[in-house]
Amino acid sequence: MLLLPERVEDYVGADNPVRFVDAFVDGMDLQSAGFTRVQAEVTGRPGYHPADLLKLYIYGYLNRVRSSRRLEVECYRNIEVIWLLRHLKPDFKTIADFRRDNRAAFKQVFREFVVLCRKLDLFGRELLAVDGTRIKAVNAKDKNFTKTGLTKAIKEADERLDAYLKQMDESDSIDKASRSGDHGSDGGGDVADKDEKLKAKQDRHKSLLKQMHETGESQISLNDPDSRYQSGKVKAGVCYNAQIAVDCKHKLIVEQDVCTQVGDLGLLAKTPEPARALLDVETIDVVADRGYFKIEDIEACEAANIIPHVPKPQRGPAVREGFFAKDAFRYDAEADHYICPEDQRLSPLYKSKSRDNIKIDYCNRAACRACDLRPRCTKTFRRVSRLENEAVLDRMAERLVARPELMDDRRNSVEHPFGTIKQWMNQGAFLMRWLENVRAEFSRTTLAYNIRRALTLVGVTGLMAALQA
Repeated sequence: MLLLPERVEDYVGADNPVRFVDAFVDGMDLQSAGFTRVQAEVTGRPGYHPADLLKLYIYGYLNRVRSSRRLEVECYRNIEVIWLLRHLKPDFKTIADFRRDNRAAFKQVFREFVVLCRKLDLFGRELLAVDGTRIKAVNAKDKNFTKTGLTKAIKEADERLDAYLKQMDESDSIDKASRSGDHGSDGGGDVADKDEKLKAKQDRHKSLLKQMHETGESQISLNDPDSRYQSGKVKAGVCYNAQIAVDCKHKLIVEQDVCTQVGDLGLLAKTPEPARALLDVETIDVVADRGYFKIEDIEACEAANIIPHVPKPQRGPAVREGFFAKDAFRYDAEADHYICPEDQRLSPLYKSKSRDNIKIDYCNRAACRACDLRPRCTKTFRRVSRLENEAVLDRMAERLVARPELMDDRRNSVEHPFGTIKQWMNQGAFLMRWLENVRAEFSRTTLAYNIRRALTLVGVTGLMAALQA
């Protein structure tokens, strides 16, 4: 015999995180957030209220349970879920449909919690660290095709078809012996079968290549059309690019997004700009790694009251050939010329248009001819290019020199959420397909990370007090 409490309420303590999940969702205006079926229809059987299913999803992500089928099981055996849903037991189809029908509303739930953390003063609101990571999509590598890969596969198929035709000709030459009663091999039939299969595969590849030329896409993924093949330092795969902006005070995520772009170039202002608005500050510093270095983005950040700190990558033809990098040349803004490592002056001589910018080339042919450092600098004469709006890069370089510790702060802050999400939360791969579904899934993931982080910082008592304030 075992004496148990008479009420389910007695199993859920006052400091249990599930009580915060319940109070947090009950305090939200779900209709304004974009959830459907908040108001029940007058006719017909009433469905599950969105609040109940939202509570179930938040609880599930907090406890590393994401699958709709596993969430259904928790409704029957988990005492905390039974308390949270008041004995409601939705089936997996109802749970999955709620996720699909309200995919655009989950990001607003994430932002509501960011506002709550701001009330608790958990954000420093001074420095944001921006970074991205690749998270595996529901698409195998052999179901992803590029133009180069398809062209190569079609060429290889042509070569194999020629080989099969030669093999079939050889089979025909010895076919007479088989028809006269000798025990010959039926290899010709096998070759013909392989030939047909290879032709069908080649036709599919040609159709995909034609589709890519018509749409202008560089890749095609068959299982998840929005996913893209992306290579990294460690491994490569068909992935999505998940971007976050992290406040460096307590490593809380302020803003997040998922995109299909390969690489981070061009994404510097995408997450910090809404993050600054959420934090309700006039200006904010942002630090990112070299992968975000692009003058147009840096200029856009300054225009949006975001002060960027991005180190300049060492790239270009001079660096590839082992010559002096551009940093070895000092620019004098007042005189508008460069000073080379040999203390010679390079003056502006050529002007051209580079994309949307005006590019000016600085050089000194006479000095290069007689220069002792010429073998380390150039093959003929050295040109140093400068964009017309490159002053924005000079200002950023000065800021980085004044605050060299920012790169360490970036690494310590932004790597923590990604490590937690991929290792502790075991979310190194998405469960959903299509970009909008994946964005909703990542919103739930980052919300769960922030809640878990806030519970560590202030506990259930602090979060409940902020809800009542």
